[in-house]
Amino acid sequence: MAKAVKIKVKLESTAGTGSFYLAEKNPRTHPEKLVLKKFDKKSKKHEEFIEKKLK
Repeated sequence: MAKAVKIKVKLESTAGTGSFYLAEKNPRTHPEKLVLKKFDKKSKKHEEFIEKKLK
């Protein structure tokens, strides 16, 4: 059996509120950084969330 390829990443808000989401991605098919528009609960608006390294 092969190992699982997906890695966990942290999506952090660009608004600077400190909000984040956890997500999984396959680095073989998507080597670039993940950027998604999601709802920021602290600013109560849709903001861009950029991938950061999960510590």
